Amino acid sequence: MSGEMTATVGRDFYVFDGRVLEIFGHGNAIRFHVRHMHVRTTGPNRKGQRIVEIAHGRPESRGTIHVWRYSAAEWEQSPDLAALLQAVQTATAF
Repeated sequence: MSGEMTATVGRDFYVFDGRVLEIFGHGNAIRFHVRHMHVRTTGPNRKGQRIVEIAHGRPESRGTIHVWRYSAAEWEQSPDLAALLQAVQTATAF
């Protein structure tokens, strides 16, 4: 990946530079390093809602889990988020 990827969903702003994922929103910022995080996206459920879970640590020994829930409308308004999360998942696989 080259360059920085960004996505905005509601009040959340995601930034990924290939190594660090930062999420700004709700008055705080959270940082995750690709070598120490696990990302999971589920959905859509029957109401169209999608859930993004990002945990500090690896899948076999996860630490703190942060969860974001997005409605179908929010998800559709931010097509960049799916691409950004895919890039994060690709980076964490190495």
